[in-house]
Amino acid sequence: MKTLFPLILLMLSACTTRTTTETERGEALAERYCGSCHLPVSPALLDKKTWTEHVLPAMGEKLGIGVWQGTEYFEKKGATISFKDWKTIVAYYKTLAPDSLQAAKADPLQEGPALFSIRKPQWKDTTHTASTTMVAVNPFNGSIFSSGENGELSRWDSTLAPHEVMALQSPAVDISWRSADTALLTCIGNLRAIDAPQGTLWEIYSHAPAAEQVKTIGLGLPRPVQSLPADFNRDGLTDYLVCGFGHDYGGLYVLRQTTENDYQKRPVWEVPGAIHAIVNDFDGDGWPDIMALFAYGDEGIWLFQNDKKGGFKQRNLLKFPPVYGSTSFQVTDLNKDGKPDIIYTSGDNGDYSMELKPFHGVYIYLNKGDFKYEQAWFYPINGCTKAIAADFDQDGDQDIATIAFFADHKHHPAERFILFDQTGTMQFKPCVFPEITALGRWICMDAGDVDRDGDIDIVLGNYSKGFMIQEDFHPDWNINTPLILLQNKTK
Repeated sequence: MKTLFPLILLMLSACTTRTTTETERGEALAERYCGSCHLPVSPALLDKKTWTEHVLPAMGEKLGIGVWQGTEYFEKKGATISFKDWKTIVAYYKTLAPDSLQAAKADPLQEGPALFSIRKPQWKDTTHTASTTMVAVNPFNGSIFSSGENGELSRWDSTLAPHEVMALQSPAVDISWRSADTALLTCIGNLRAIDAPQGTLWEIYSHAPAAEQVKTIGLGLPRPVQSLPADFNRDGLTDYLVCGFGHDYGGLYVLRQTTENDYQKRPVWEVPGAIHAIVNDFDGDGWPDIMALFAYGDEGIWLFQNDKKGGFKQRNLLKFPPVYGSTSFQVTDLNKDGKPDIIYTSGDNGDYSMELKPFHGVYIYLNKGDFKYEQAWFYPINGCTKAIAADFDQDGDQDIATIAFFADHKHHPAERFILFDQTGTMQFKPCVFPEITALGRWICMDAGDVDRDGDIDIVLGNYSKGFMIQEDFHPDWNINTPLILLQNKTK
């Protein structure tokens, strides 16, 4: 026994050393091959089944590895990685990924104050499932507009009765108002995640005769999701910024106006995933800059500083792993120190890793100066889709309203809509409203003074055709009503 014991220890030590070496090699290879395109992803961010059955096969194909029967691999000519190295990466994730993800711990949701009265639209159609793709409040007069999967633009009157403004070639997903009756309308072209450059950008005049209601700004855009007007070269002509989310192809573009009705598309950064942008003079030099969120692969927020020569200087501000599923951001001064901070949401769950993720939610990054941002607050929300900061309760500080399309519908359905009441500097109380939960599955939201009484109302858009990521769950909400209005009762 005395002779065998040291031998056993030596064997165990050799196994441990070999395993550690292979793990370190797998980590280094993952960082080399995956980290060259985006932030390296820790095995702990997804469960073992998701890694092995969905994410790794998809990544293998992108690297030129053959995939057979979903989870088996074979060598192919032209791969950008050796088959041995790929198998090492697969083993690394299989070994270290957890069997399941643990839910994030957070302050419990509390029933919210009687801040809103819920107004439902005059809608009696129970034959069609709601497929709202956009809701918007006109800041000039408070009128509500919406669009849906069928490709219509509707205006809702003071009684919340719909009136069709015009038929569209594809669903509208964004509108930017230039006056009470003039707006920039972005139509995505195709809701499906395919590379079909069929998106359009129109300037619409809602009160003009039918034949004069539309001016075409851009055609054949790669699944555009947002557009903004700005004079980037300060020549007195309005240019347009377009977030072309695309699929494998897309980018952030400027449609530069050269004459009265001619626009040239110029890429600012031609990579897919541009989902949300803000135009402002961020560096204070008098020229409009761009801050943009990219939500595909190399996820993060970038600043594009106007170089005053027709181009932009690119600077990364924040970066996120590709499994985060970035959805929106907003720039606003939350801690009242005079520097604009960033509110960011992650929660897209319609890709390869369709599982509830503890890192989904709403984040606050405080501005530390010189375009440096530091995470100061996070609240986990499964499938968080959008956040809007405003002083909803009129107490002098900014609150945050959030929606979650991929919420935990089974166990925490109330997180579909949460209002974070700021009770002190950077202190938030998460409030939910059970009566709102049953009225829809919210994919879009806007805020504004709809009734012109001085406080901020909220409009929620219902999209009930989306797929579920939770097994054995069927919608427990109203699937027909396209939107609801949360009318603020503060004033």
